[in-house]
Amino acid sequence: MRSRNPVFSRRGFSRDNGYAGFNTAPQAGGPAVATQGNPYAQPAGANPYAQNPYATNPYAQQDLQHGAPPQAPAGAGRMTMDDVVIRTASTLGTLIVTAALAWALLPVDDANIGRSYGIGIGAALIGMVLALVQSFKRKASPALILAYAAFEGVFLGVVSSVVDNRIADGAAMQAVIGTMAVFAGVLIAYKAGWIRVNRRFYGFVMAAALGFVFLMMVNLLFAVFGGGDGLGFRSGALGVVFGIVGIILGACFLAMDFKQVEDGLAYGAPREEAWLAAFGLTLTLVWLYLEFLRLIAILNSND
Repeated sequence: MRSRNPVFSRRGFSRDNGYAGFNTAPQAGGPAVATQGNPYAQPAGANPYAQNPYATNPYAQQDLQHGAPPQAPAGAGRMTMDDVVIRTASTLGTLIVTAALAWALLPVDDANIGRSYGIGIGAALIGMVLALVQSFKRKASPALILAYAAFEGVFLGVVSSVVDNRIADGAAMQAVIGTMAVFAGVLIAYKAGWIRVNRRFYGFVMAAALGFVFLMMVNLLFAVFGGGDGLGFRSGALGVVFGIVGIILGACFLAMDFKQVEDGLAYGAPREEAWLAAFGLTLTLVWLYLEFLRLIAILNSND
């Protein structure tokens, strides 16, 4: 899996992206071209997603050795919207359960905050490693994806408890509501055709995301070695601006995820690929939640 978001690298934006290999019958009114292993494969010109440099689907990885994207075997199940919903619910459910357990079992009072925060950071690092491993695997691994969700949930539970109990009462619920509102808003806008994921959209979002992550990494390095808030990108008025930018980027990532799911359904992705859609949506929702939580913390900080 090539990439998901700027932190873990988003999967599915290969220049050799194409869904033609998933078709098992010729398009109505369109030519069918016999090719090895798929007698109904369409020519590139007949498929608007063939060799699409901005398509956001993970279902059409180009096999560079054999020159064909993976396709569901004959008789194998194809991915449906129900598959995506069920896998996403399973992944998010795992994350929510472990977050609730971390909130309840890892206190953040003065006597325990160091230990609890250390466990949370350790869980975040493990989750990041698992996400990277899944990102470089050619196939979805439900065990890896659910394990990522479990460890990420521990991290979110600890961080949410710290912010909610020590900085801004009710911050966690506000961040959840904000994340849900952005999800619903982007979904409505995408289905209404107000957001179109095309080459220009992809190029703008990825350039902005790379710049955003680069600045955050520089800020983190200055904070680690120089102390304080680093360059101030995550505090004060500048922190508010970057928090809003992070939320806007998260909304753009959601649009890319919706495009990914739509293309997978349209071109007959194998059923197991629904796990990749769930993985991508979970990563994006975690990104959004953390950006909302950080923004709320900044707005309620006494600094």
